[in-house]
Amino acid sequence: MDQLTRLQARRIALAAQGFTDRPHATPSMRTFDRTLARTGVLQVDSVNVLQRAHFMPLYSRMGPYDVDLLRRASERRPRRVVEYWAHVQALMPVELWPHMRHRMEKYRAERGKWGFTADAALEPRVLAAVRDRGPVTARDLEEEFSSGPRTKEHWGWNWSDSRKVLDYLFLVGDVAIAGRTSQFEVLYDVPERVLPAAVLDAPTPTPQDAVTELVRRAARSHGVASAACLADYYRLRLQPAEGKPSAKVAIDRLVEEGELVPVRVQGWNRQAYLHRDARLQRRVGARALLSPFDPVVWERARAEALFEFFYRIEIYVPAEKRLHGYYVLPFLLGDRLVARVDLKADRAGRVLLVPGAFAEPGAPAETAEELACELRRLAGWLGLDDVVVGRNGDLSEPLRDSLGR
Repeated sequence: MDQLTRLQARRIALAAQGFTDRPHATPSMRTFDRTLARTGVLQVDSVNVLQRAHFMPLYSRMGPYDVDLLRRASERRPRRVVEYWAHVQALMPVELWPHMRHRMEKYRAERGKWGFTADAALEPRVLAAVRDRGPVTARDLEEEFSSGPRTKEHWGWNWSDSRKVLDYLFLVGDVAIAGRTSQFEVLYDVPERVLPAAVLDAPTPTPQDAVTELVRRAARSHGVASAACLADYYRLRLQPAEGKPSAKVAIDRLVEEGELVPVRVQGWNRQAYLHRDARLQRRVGARALLSPFDPVVWERARAEALFEFFYRIEIYVPAEKRLHGYYVLPFLLGDRLVARVDLKADRAGRVLLVPGAFAEPGAPAETAEELACELRRLAGWLGLDDVVVGRNGDLSEPLRDSLGR
């Protein structure tokens, strides 16, 4: 197969992401493991207007599940996943830790990531405190290690000295994330109390071998992808540079070994690569709301190329300039993105609010009814009693009708 239609590519991509897996009646840790193998990573984000970002891709693929599955996987021994800068901040399988060591060394050489550096003199003292008292939050250490009140020089980054040092130690792998508090604060601890010994003792691959493994995993999770898509999945350098690993070198190697097959996709103006184990399904029967941080849509150019779906998150857009709303989720029905909905969980009122609902061009007649069913299911999973639809968007009135409002 050296040519794919856009429909074929879409079905391959959705199968690779787990949308054609047979659902389990009650999602279990086995379901979690299967789903994580599909997505590879779960992006972490602090926005909680609906549900934390890392919980949503599991729900989209597994259906209503006990969120304690993810907490057990990420916070209890034997840990299955750990947070690191894998895509952006993300939960990743623990076995990827050795493959991130080249990234840790890069951050060590560059003294961090954010444009400001931690106080190097504090590092051994903070690390000793973590080793002695961990797991700890940055706030637990703030009074002891702060040199003065926080500044506001950096918008959104007025971190305490302890937080800056802990973030640096996290980036370079000297501490790991043991979990999070109920307020979503990071709990830091030393890696030997977080990660399995077999992971810590695993040999460190060369930087290029590490990148090749990450590209291999990205290809499995994508099914079919351009080089840029493959590099973006784990935020890798695409083009070769002297002394630095690259996704392009990895792609060429995997093509030579037969794991990736060069293909052309209808409507794409760039070379695509098909993973040799990718499945082309005759039908995709999905019905799911996708988080803005779901792997299916997080690379916006890919979402447009696959689904002809132009998507931008509008959280940081002034309210009067938003086209669709604050926290807008694409709605996947079958193998198409057929609508988008602005959602908010009103936990005090126990209501799922839908300020706006918008149909995509050519959305099928059953879109409102199917979306209503999905919204009821989502509300139940979130522990909400009702769904209330606002007036924004051409789909809002049919959606209210389908909900019997």
